[in-house]
Amino acid sequence: MNELKGLHHVTAITSSAEKIYDFYTYVLGVRLVKKTVNQDDIQTYHLFFADDVGSAGTDITFFDFPGIPKGVHGTNEISKTSFRVPSDAALDYWVKRFDRLEVKHTGIKQQFDKNTLSFVDFDDQNYQLISDENNEGVPAGKPWQKGPIPLDYAITGLGPIFVRVSEFDYFKELMEKVFQFKEKDKEDSFHLFEVGEGGNGAQVVVEYNAILPQARQGYGTVHHVAFRAANRSELEEWINRLQSFRMPNSGYVERYYFGSLYTKVTSQILFEIATDGPGFMEDEPYETLGEKLSLPPFLESKREEIEKAVRSIDTVRSTKEFSKE
Repeated sequence: MNELKGLHHVTAITSSAEKIYDFYTYVLGVRLVKKTVNQDDIQTYHLFFADDVGSAGTDITFFDFPGIPKGVHGTNEISKTSFRVPSDAALDYWVKRFDRLEVKHTGIKQQFDKNTLSFVDFDDQNYQLISDENNEGVPAGKPWQKGPIPLDYAITGLGPIFVRVSEFDYFKELMEKVFQFKEKDKEDSFHLFEVGEGGNGAQVVVEYNAILPQARQGYGTVHHVAFRAANRSELEEWINRLQSFRMPNSGYVERYYFGSLYTKVTSQILFEIATDGPGFMEDEPYETLGEKLSLPPFLESKREEIEKAVRSIDTVRSTKEFSKE
């Protein structure tokens, strides 16, 4: 049984596809690599932001469900998403950038011997930047080459994902026995779990918290987190493994850009396992990734209906010149 290779993507919920596009493009300097729709709810945008070439393990995606209320942070949720940056010096750059652009942040703090910088977006979605200085394990992605961030400081992919739970012993058993993570460290109520090659790209931080009220999903919260499997053959092994533990799951789901498997690990927390390929350049060239509305073949016949259901968002960047500052 092959271990999971690390983090694949995080999917979150936003109040505005337009505003999240602007935030990621112009503030964070992360490339939009796919503009499509939720395959299960075609009136909802699904935007994918990733590294320069859309590598697995570098992307965060967003739904903008119409009419959804704001989420409530609490216990039993995927509580924070990390992004990797190359060095401690990069965090100094981001403090100055966030101050200039009026992004709320905590300043630089240390956790598990890594320097981090926590911040929020306009929806109070929780994030942190984490320094890859002295990091080993899963390689980082390639920063957006033509984006607004100097390459020495730019975001290169996903870092540790935070999960807050009220029943730690159960969740620890799940992480270790089912998903083959290993607990590597502990600080106060935070427990660091790692899988595969390890390092910032293959870690989950589990916070035990039985005091906070129950989280409620809505915009400003995370919908699910996905972990990497190499291909469909490995995904089928994971389907069999989940069934051996009697864990309800979706079975294989074809997402065109990758294959997926979903399982509710608690009543509130959804995990996905996704294949590394085929990737986001199946239907668009590198130069114009994310600029048109992309639909998988099984939705192409509904293009006219879908284009009427979702408003147009201008995501053309190939004609623009970003000054790196």
